[in-house]
Amino acid sequence: MCWFTKLPPVLTFELSRFEFNQSLGQPEKIHNKLEFPQIIYIDRYMYRSKELIRNKRECIRKLKEEIKVLQQKLDRNEPFNRLSMDNRSLSASLTIQTDLASKGPLSLLLRYVKYGSGPARFPLPDMLKYVIEFASTKPASESSPSPSDTRVTLPLSSVHSPVSDLTSKESTSTESSSQDVESTFSSPEDSLHKSKSKPLTSSRSSMEMPAHPAPRTVTDEEINFVKTCLQRWRSEIEQDIQDLKNCIASSTQTIEQMYCDPLLRQVPYRLHAVLVHEGQANAGHYWAYIYNQPRQIWLKYNDISVTESSWEELERDSYGGLRNVSAYCLMYINDKLPHFSAETATNESDQMLEELEALSVELKHYIQEDNWRFEQEVEEWEEEQSCKIPQMQSSTTSTSQDFSTSPEPSVASCHGVRCLSSEHAVIAKEQTAQAIANTAHAYENSGVEAALSEAFHEEYSRLYQLAKETPASHSDPRLQHVLVYFFQNEAPKRVVERTLLEQFADKNLSYDERSISIMKVAQAKLKEIGPDDMNMDEYKKWHEDYSLFRKVSVYLLTGLELYQKGKYQEALSYLVYAYQSNAALLMKGPRRGVKESVIALYRRKCLLELNAKAASLFETNDDHSVTEGISVMNELIIPCIHLIINNDISKDDLDAIEVMRNHWCSYLGQDIAENLQLCLGEFLPRLLDPSAEIIVLKEPPTIRPNSPYDLCSRFAAVMESIQGVSTVAVK
Repeated sequence: MCWFTKLPPVLTFELSRFEFNQSLGQPEKIHNKLEFPQIIYIDRYMYRSKELIRNKRECIRKLKEEIKVLQQKLDRNEPFNRLSMDNRSLSASLTIQTDLASKGPLSLLLRYVKYGSGPARFPLPDMLKYVIEFASTKPASESSPSPSDTRVTLPLSSVHSPVSDLTSKESTSTESSSQDVESTFSSPEDSLHKSKSKPLTSSRSSMEMPAHPAPRTVTDEEINFVKTCLQRWRSEIEQDIQDLKNCIASSTQTIEQMYCDPLLRQVPYRLHAVLVHEGQANAGHYWAYIYNQPRQIWLKYNDISVTESSWEELERDSYGGLRNVSAYCLMYINDKLPHFSAETATNESDQMLEELEALSVELKHYIQEDNWRFEQEVEEWEEEQSCKIPQMQSSTTSTSQDFSTSPEPSVASCHGVRCLSSEHAVIAKEQTAQAIANTAHAYENSGVEAALSEAFHEEYSRLYQLAKETPASHSDPRLQHVLVYFFQNEAPKRVVERTLLEQFADKNLSYDERSISIMKVAQAKLKEIGPDDMNMDEYKKWHEDYSLFRKVSVYLLTGLELYQKGKYQEALSYLVYAYQSNAALLMKGPRRGVKESVIALYRRKCLLELNAKAASLFETNDDHSVTEGISVMNELIIPCIHLIINNDISKDDLDAIEVMRNHWCSYLGQDIAENLQLCLGEFLPRLLDPSAEIIVLKEPPTIRPNSPYDLCSRFAAVMESIQGVSTVAVK
């Protein structure tokens, strides 16, 4: 079992409310009832409570075994209903007297509520009760036979109870005696033997039969004996049953209170939000209950309606089991963390501003640029939503409307492409603005068309020359502009020209009247390019490649910076992802990605450093340290080795893998603790042969690329640093 060493501020529980019905071939919603508390305690899952929890779980296991034994003795069943007894059950009640006389009450304790030897069994106290009632019933009166009576031969079972009279009113109990008949305690086998040898005949008509089963004769001595014994035995057995129930209840209560120890109530999490779904698997309605901490009430968020609610309403809508409405997500928050309130918002905002002022110039610039990018995303989203309104309105017009003159369908179809190209236009915004600024003379003398043409050709020539230059070892001009990347990889001319035209059509260039005029002309020219003039799938792939190239560059630089700081675990994640993505680019051409040998070198160094760290943690024989070391092996090193082996592995990588494997195999010949031997036996086969592993590469935390100049200066600083010049700080 895994134990938590740290806990998040918010715990989210996703409830599985859907399953796939194989017979129907469609999903179905699960409406089973699930109750959940307002407060849960996570102490029982913490590493510090491991020994205490293990002891309590052992106690619970023993208590459950005791309850199982007690339950088997009790063997609960539904109450006995004497009105529905058939002749066979009545016979069983009659024969209980001989059973009690021969076996005694102690031998019956294991069959309290299912007593008997046949398939029909009943509660023992009820059987004793009905034997007393039978013995106390008024004896049947004997009537003299009349000459007209007809003698009828009856089967044996007919003497027990006429079916038509079983539900009539019970006769009052008496203790009077009648004529001598067989003793109450006579053996039923004797009677059965006699009945087999001679048919039983009746001299009485059915109208003269007694309304209820009753002894034909009973003496006072027999009545007193039966009552004394059976009542005492019944009381004793009822007390035994009650004692069993009390033991079961006591053990159950002990189990329920096992985790109420104050030591296990130190980390409370309070229910903060409940997400509810009403309907079936294919359709329905959603709403949420959220706890308002300052007002101490539940609020119901249902579409645009927000109303006060209660815990009772939340239970009714969330537990499930009754209707087709139930919760599918629960969110708990750490109750010991300070809760946000409107009163403290002002103070926190002031404190945040003070902290922002204390940041370095580089971080301030990064935050400002990130905020600016977010504002751009919001504007693009709002523009996209506004474009959807006329499209929805046009779909309701008549079918005779001519859509051939409208450029909107082609624009909408390539929206994903334009997002990437627009992002690349934003990256080159300052260079495009400078190109527009250089056209002041052409704009004043020849107009906006001439200015756009001059700026377009000047920028095209500048970027083409930049792509042809031989770069220094610590610089990469592809990071400066998307067209440099396109030129070096020989992209089609139509892709290059459209990309450059989109940069002049960027709405972020509205600095002055000249920029706005050039932007509008460029936008008009873009609309003139139809689907026949441009393969948008090809255009999209080129921009996707450049976007991936920049991401690989950022991840490479981040990994190298983390490596220089000694953060090998974080660095390896970035370097592995950079290598895998870069390999996909290099398959399309040698200039599509970055230099592969640099990534491989520092990936190899990180693996060796982490392997040494994991081995040192393993050798401490401390539970926490060993777990951490094995985790590094299982989550980082073994998956990375698997990825390296599956690719074209180099000799250096192969040598590094052998070094790591030999290090762990050396423990096999040493005298190490038993727990270390178990851990080694679990992961060593995976280290030696990871071919059966299914590796899912997790992308590291996303880092947005900076502007081209910041990324270029960062690239130069890192490359100079790893080449041994000096540790350069990014300015």
